[in-house]
Amino acid sequence: MSGSGTTVDAVRLWERDAALGLLDRLLGDSAAGGLVALVAGEAGLGKSALVTEFVRRSGPRARVLWGGCDRLITPRALGPLRDIGRHTGGLLAERLSARADQEEIFAAFLNELSGPRQRPRPVIVVEDAQWADAATLDWITLLGRRIGRLPALLVITYRDDELALDHPLRSTLSSLPSAMVRRVPLLPLSPQCVHEQALRTGRDPVRAYHLTGGNPLLVTELANAAGQAVPGAVQNLILDRLRALPAAARELAQLVAVVPSRADTAMVAGSAGLDDVADLVDRCIGAGVLVASGDGVSYRHELLRAAVEDALSPPRRAALHQRVLDTLIGIPGTDPVRLVHHARYAGDAPAILRYGQAAAADAARHGAHREAAALYRAAADHAARLSAPRRAELLELYALQAYLAGQLSESLRARRRAAAERQELCQPRQVAENLRWISRLAWWTGQAALAREATDRAVTSLATGPPCRELAMAYSSLAQQHMRAWEHDEAIAVGEQARVMAQELGDAETVVHATINVQAARLTRGATDARAALLEAHERAAAAGYVDQAVRALVCLSGGLTDELGQYGSAVVHLDRALAYAAEHDLDGYLHYLLGARANLRVHSCDWTGALRDADAALAGPGQFAVTAVFPLVARGRIEAARGHPGALATLTEAARRADEIGEPQWMAPVAAARSEYFLWNGDLDRAAAQARQGLARAAGTCQPFHLGALAYRLWQADGTRTTTTAVAEPYQQMINGDWAGAAAAWTARGAIYLRLEAMAAGDRTAASEALRMLDGLGAVRATERLRARLRQRGVTGVPRGPRRPTAAHPAGLTARQAEILTMLADGSSNADIAAKLTLSRKTVEHHISALLGKLGAANRGQAIVIAHRRNLVLSPNPADPSD
Repeated sequence: MSGSGTTVDAVRLWERDAALGLLDRLLGDSAAGGLVALVAGEAGLGKSALVTEFVRRSGPRARVLWGGCDRLITPRALGPLRDIGRHTGGLLAERLSARADQEEIFAAFLNELSGPRQRPRPVIVVEDAQWADAATLDWITLLGRRIGRLPALLVITYRDDELALDHPLRSTLSSLPSAMVRRVPLLPLSPQCVHEQALRTGRDPVRAYHLTGGNPLLVTELANAAGQAVPGAVQNLILDRLRALPAAARELAQLVAVVPSRADTAMVAGSAGLDDVADLVDRCIGAGVLVASGDGVSYRHELLRAAVEDALSPPRRAALHQRVLDTLIGIPGTDPVRLVHHARYAGDAPAILRYGQAAAADAARHGAHREAAALYRAAADHAARLSAPRRAELLELYALQAYLAGQLSESLRARRRAAAERQELCQPRQVAENLRWISRLAWWTGQAALAREATDRAVTSLATGPPCRELAMAYSSLAQQHMRAWEHDEAIAVGEQARVMAQELGDAETVVHATINVQAARLTRGATDARAALLEAHERAAAAGYVDQAVRALVCLSGGLTDELGQYGSAVVHLDRALAYAAEHDLDGYLHYLLGARANLRVHSCDWTGALRDADAALAGPGQFAVTAVFPLVARGRIEAARGHPGALATLTEAARRADEIGEPQWMAPVAAARSEYFLWNGDLDRAAAQARQGLARAAGTCQPFHLGALAYRLWQADGTRTTTTAVAEPYQQMINGDWAGAAAAWTARGAIYLRLEAMAAGDRTAASEALRMLDGLGAVRATERLRARLRQRGVTGVPRGPRRPTAAHPAGLTARQAEILTMLADGSSNADIAAKLTLSRKTVEHHISALLGKLGAANRGQAIVIAHRRNLVLSPNPADPSD
């Protein structure tokens, strides 16, 4: 057994020599170029203890800049940077206290890392990143992208068991340059180690391991409880120690329990209201309840602090939070987020209103939209205490941040309340502005009638008055509505009216908004300069800080290229750029929309693993709406249909329901084409034709050649009907006319590999055989069954056989053995359990797991299980195929 404990007041460092050695080597290696060390594990695994010991051993070689993320109701904006700024002082502290913008603060931090070469190497520690706010994640992303040019080591600790598939920390970590990232393995203690410690304290080794599971924190607590009976839950040990304290010391420990992370000396002295606080602190430390932490005290671990806080009665907890709040208000420079945290638990409405608005405005300045929305929401819950004008303003600020964070239903409710307040105040311009937002939010949430009604009211309420910003934006919103409905002439005319009015008023944001609508309509009409105009609009919006308009320009550009112009290869560049921008600026609503759009694009490029991964991520977010759901449902449904998944029709039916909610042909047409394709693969030609005709009827009068082409082609496949519309895209018309080679070449040039395979399937034996091989590789069993049947009807011989049915029939392309192992993983079986049950070696099981992770697009077992349940892959186990 390696590694001895540091003190009884710390989680003991058993079996951590290898991890410490790796961190030490990384510190040395960072001299030639910075590195990122990821220290992940469940609560109590010893992440902080490991990093603390590493820092202690590094001594004068390292200049440590340490910051942590707190488990507050709403995270502090740039919490770790604020901790570091208090330590370093200087320019960084000045920028933070002046509430400078993100760019200035980040520049000040980078300046802090520079210095003479003989200066100790910087070690930046970010603790508990799973609780980081969006601005902190932006900072980590920026630092990670520059780390290779800095002689620094960035150490990030986080609880990986708390990261859901859509947790924002996942995308942040995935954006770090892989060549610079090293993972520091941190495993539970071995049974041998736990047994040894249990015997040393006179405990039953088997019982000790059962209680702790090898968790070092719990093993430490057990070791520190020598002579005590083992309670039913190890966390109760801290409560036993607390009960043994004198009443005054116990009261102080309970006060510290309501303060996440650490209670500094000034806060403890001001809040305790007790005599001889220093002596009471010493008693708590001596009893193993608290530990010294920086310039204050804390519990040894968040688990233990939470156990004490949870044991408090609600009135007692509220009273303690009020005492802490009153003290913190009197300490200059206290982060208002901390004040809001304690005010909410204390039920102090005036404090929530006052500090919630201040903290929300600060979070919004730093681009932390989720945190800003949560803080404004907390204040809005007590908005009845405000005057009507201030109440309306608060609701509008809350609605904007909720929109940017993708919390669309909340934003819509707040806008409707704000509109009613402005109506009562007889403020027509502000009413119109809220109506314009209501229209936008109603569209996002699939309420088409409300969207149209709100836009019309916004325009008519101001149209007879003098020009103003609100009227210009209402006209631009009307143009946007025409553009979404493929009414391009109207979109261009009304959009130009809005742009000219805004230009005359000097309203730069509305000029950009209207320009995007006009150019998006022109792009779909084939205007050659519209692409450059949309890129210019993006640049102008981004430079001015209009993040909503900046991302919208890229959305319109990538969407127009993908769905209306069929230029899939060109679209992917702009789509990825839009995704990066949305992620960088914490625009969650757009992120889910764009992931769904990319899933659709990846179906065309035959990256079906990536398509399903994107579809899962797009559909995993909270509060799914029609606009964000249609594309990922279509992508998933098409893949399921091609693979013969029994849930394919249900997926596409749900897509149709969501498209009907929006009521616009740009959503209904691709769903109709996908459902027609499903019925074709399943041999139901009548329903395939009916779906195609329905889609064509809904898109009648529009000029969208690729949507119309897809529908016309499915109709021709189903019953041979050649549509009379002249707006069919040329590659589709070539397929209908039998020019499979010309169509295949055209689709190849456009980056549409799946459509290329469809064209080749109608070709000669060589072309059809290649199409079959590629479709077999995708697991498209239904599509290949139909193709093989048609080739037999045409008398084509020598067609390659497909894969064995058990593999091809699985919706994710898993073999029978892999599907069986996936089911066992979902049941909680370990590798050893699986190996024993299937009489396989552990190495073989590991190979199978690695293969199924790749096919599912999962990074680990946990993700595989989530994906399997989401896609309904965990059914009754398939019969094992011993030859797999």
